[in-house]
Amino acid sequence: MNKASLVDVINEIVGGTKVDSEKAMEAIINAITDTLKKGEEVSISGLGIFSAKQRAARTARNPRTGEAIQVPAMRVPKFRAAKALKDAVR
Repeated sequence: MNKASLVDVINEIVGGTKVDSEKAMEAIINAITDTLKKGEEVSISGLGIFSAKQRAARTARNPRTGEAIQVPAMRVPKFRAAKALKDAVR
């Protein structure tokens, strides 16, 4: 399932135009992204928790040349699934 498929599902449930459903989907994605940029968490009951975590700087290897390169420290998105989601997938 991709973003377009999710828009179709939202449109079937909510009704209205497909453009409105797409705007709703974009609003959800933007809200989650903006909250993570601020360093806060997004908790959706039954789905899970989106958060941003700090990844330390490290040395990696270029697989083509074997040359060591420095990867800087950065913030990366993280998702922890809720128990309800884990149980539903099992």
